[in-house]
Amino acid sequence: MGKAGKAGRWAKIAQRIVPEDLQPDVLRVELTELGDAFRAYQRRPEPDLAVLAELHDRKARAFALWADVTGDTSLREEADRATAAAETTREMDANRHGVPVGEDGPVIERLLTRGQGVHARNVLEHVRVDSPLPEAEARLAVLMLTLRAARAGSGNVTGQDLSGWLQGDAERVLQALADVGWLLLPEDVTADDALMSRPEEPTQITVPTLIPTQPRPFFFGKVTRARLSGWAQKVVGDRKLRKKKAGAATRLLAVYTAAHSRPDGRLGGAGEDGDGLALDTVASFCGLRPEDVAEHAGLLVAAGWLTEDAVTSGGRLRGRLAERVLPLSGLL
Repeated sequence: MGKAGKAGRWAKIAQRIVPEDLQPDVLRVELTELGDAFRAYQRRPEPDLAVLAELHDRKARAFALWADVTGDTSLREEADRATAAAETTREMDANRHGVPVGEDGPVIERLLTRGQGVHARNVLEHVRVDSPLPEAEARLAVLMLTLRAARAGSGNVTGQDLSGWLQGDAERVLQALADVGWLLLPEDVTADDALMSRPEEPTQITVPTLIPTQPRPFFFGKVTRARLSGWAQKVVGDRKLRKKKAGAATRLLAVYTAAHSRPDGRLGGAGEDGDGLALDTVASFCGLRPEDVAEHAGLLVAAGWLTEDAVTSGGRLRGRLAERVLPLSGLL
């Protein structure tokens, strides 16, 4: 029987042996420790679904990297299964405990699990950093189309989708994204054709940077992709935002504040920087100057998206989601 280092046994995880010479070394160590962590979890006297979900998340990341360095498609499939397992486990945990508002308030039906909230923030950061065009309208299109194409590199859109996101700018923005090569339309299909497509015959768009044969910025399962896309659609299509005729930058700010809020609606985490969100980061995502964020935050207050105590000061946006949109919180 072979040995793995001084442990006197092969390092194993999910019935797979971790090669002693696997590189990078940090991946080999993580897989070894994960195998031990799963076995330790199985010995626990009582289950802890939050802990188990985190283990599945770690496994998904590790197996995705293992697949990247070895080219083994079965490892990618194992990573996808781990992602799905993490989502299911978190939903079970949420259903068991709920997320209360205040100490004795009612349980809110959340659209996203905590794990899906993490994925949402990863997608938003990708759009913030890698959007091929700086304007808010293009960033909004990049966000929504990225969520459609996140898994396969392609997805279906209709004219109703595009017009709902971008109103009269849809054809111009779609053509601009195609012109810079970020987006590919089918042969003989123009941006105007895409705007005419109906639900029974949608247009398939392709985002080359998200095709599975390319190194991709994120990995998640079909359930999460659909949930994130539906979540973003609910934010962008919010009835009160539509009634206020909110533009692309304002709706992007709505998406960002929802994704970066705690279960009680407060914006930002409780890290070293304190409450709130960094204005320069918020502005970068929304295609705005930092000094312009306050105006759009005011529009969100008027639309009942943020509470009236929302302020921008000291380089940060502070505030809270209104009660009506708490189900859309990213659960920081």
